[in-house]
Amino acid sequence: MTGAEVGSGRLVDLSHVVEHGMVTLKGYPAPVICDYLSREASRGLYAPGTEFHIGRIDMIANTGTYVDSPFHRYADGKDLSELPLESLANLDTVVVRATERDGRAIDRGAFEGVEVRGKAVLVHTGHAAHWGTDAYFVAHPYLTGAAAEHLRDAGAVFVGIDTMNIDDTDDGARPVHSTLLRADIPICEHMRGLELVPDSAFRFFAVPVKVRAFGTFPVRAFALLNG
Repeated sequence: MTGAEVGSGRLVDLSHVVEHGMVTLKGYPAPVICDYLSREASRGLYAPGTEFHIGRIDMIANTGTYVDSPFHRYADGKDLSELPLESLANLDTVVVRATERDGRAIDRGAFEGVEVRGKAVLVHTGHAAHWGTDAYFVAHPYLTGAAAEHLRDAGAVFVGIDTMNIDDTDDGARPVHSTLLRADIPICEHMRGLELVPDSAFRFFAVPVKVRAFGTFPVRAFALLNG
């Protein structure tokens, strides 16, 4: 998928499809997608020739491509309903390429010299190529705590990555989540398609449903490219 034309720009989808039985995180339940009211059953409720479908989905919050709000990590943090739209939509953006790296850890050096103030920072590791395979859950690239501190101090307003976790899952302290979410910087994980967008000069959107007392929810993340 290379995107669709809209006005004077082009849209590029940066999110995975949510479908019945898919695995986003190993050990967590997959979404169950089914009919609440099937088309066949609806025919008895409407005029002849008229039918509707009402679907039902049962899923955990961490499904597909999703955004973490501060409430995900901190009880006193902003939940999804409290995130301002300007923290999630129409964001000036920079992509940091980390496809050619030495090891799994992406340290602050990858971001030094990159202007991130007031921008969404999307980290392209290439790991999304393994989505839907067992390799996706093995040795995923991640940011270090020092990288998160640098992004916070340098003024980033949103951070996304195309892996299963922005943290090293062997570190129970989750320093990247802890640092960014404490600073009210939303996080997007399980992104895709970052190879389809330029390094900068485009707008980014990743807006979840406004759910109170919820910290995480799937998003339709996308880029709006100029011309």
